[in-house]
Amino acid sequence: MQVLTKEPTLTATVTSVRRLESMDAYRGFVMLLMMAEVLSFSRVSEALPDSGFWRFLSFHQSHVEWVGCSLHDLIQPSFSFLVGVALPFSIASRVSKGASFSSLLLHTIKRSLILIFLGIFLRSMHAEQTYFTFEDTLTQIGLGYTFLFLLGFASKRMQLFSLIGILFFYWLAFALYPLPGAGFDYTLAGVTQDWEHNLSGFAAHWNKNTNLAWAFDRWFLNLFPRESVFANNGGGYSTLSFIPTLGTMILGLIAGNIIRSGIPPKRIIIQYFTIGVALLILGVLLHISGICPIVKRIWTPAWTIFSGGWCFILLAGFYGIIDILGYKKWAFFLVVIGMNSIAAYIIAETIPSFIDSSFKIHVGQEYNQVFGLAYASLIRGAAILVMEWLILYWLFKNKVFIKI
Repeated sequence: MQVLTKEPTLTATVTSVRRLESMDAYRGFVMLLMMAEVLSFSRVSEALPDSGFWRFLSFHQSHVEWVGCSLHDLIQPSFSFLVGVALPFSIASRVSKGASFSSLLLHTIKRSLILIFLGIFLRSMHAEQTYFTFEDTLTQIGLGYTFLFLLGFASKRMQLFSLIGILFFYWLAFALYPLPGAGFDYTLAGVTQDWEHNLSGFAAHWNKNTNLAWAFDRWFLNLFPRESVFANNGGGYSTLSFIPTLGTMILGLIAGNIIRSGIPPKRIIIQYFTIGVALLILGVLLHISGICPIVKRIWTPAWTIFSGGWCFILLAGFYGIIDILGYKKWAFFLVVIGMNSIAAYIIAETIPSFIDSSFKIHVGQEYNQVFGLAYASLIRGAAILVMEWLILYWLFKNKVFIKI
């Protein structure tokens, strides 16, 4: 297989391609947050309404209703961001082994399609027929991944201009879409006109299920076979969010390029923190000025910028502690998950009920009530989470890694 000749800069920079444990640990942390949904902090909080501690944990294990951010809301942007961070390393590794551009592109297209259909498959598991939906994390990444790959061969300036262009024109499209008129039927949107989370003024262009992305899905999703006509997504999520999600992945691509640029590690940390804080400030300014609200569910440009800031800061923390200072042992629990993130995602989506029923059979129907009813959901979730990690540890020890 012939080595690429049209990317001399890329091939020349392939000196060594090593796996960064900080990336695996960060990815493992993100996947752990997703898997830990089984701990059901919200149920414990409901059972103990006077506890501020459980109320705090419940908030950060739930998505905000519309505007704002919780720790749980950072799962998807972090996962998408890390896809971008890993891309320069992946391209460099394959090029160093003699891969051609055409073979790389074909592999990328296959990977994109697998991610798209895997997301649809997982969302269809409890449906009567294939549930064609495109807001799943894997599907959203798959829809934008081929474009990200092509940008991986572009100049850093082109990558930055692409990011700015994507966010600006996505913002403009929403801004130009007309607001609901006086006779608008809000039952179509699944919200009321006076819903407490509705935005007013110019920001109303990004209200739940009355925006451009909602209108697109009312046309697009009804092109597929469905159990019933699609009217709205109950959470306000949309297919078109893959476009600004691509923006998040480009931010990750920029972060990956910084690591591979060869600059001293301490300067990398400074750059990451500087970029992260700048993005946070810019995102908040866009929000409070009313230009663009921070809404994760439809992935507004302000959300891309704001969450991207957190991603840079989190990556800086993991990179500094693990790869620069060398404190690695504490992160082993996370690395086991992060090195098999696709397996972790599938396991978390498919087997919790099986593990729970197995505990009921072999331990006892009320095994989760050992500390009382208030903590039943917590004990159930902890048992599931431990078993899921042990499965991933077995895969890790036997060097079985699911890759797409």
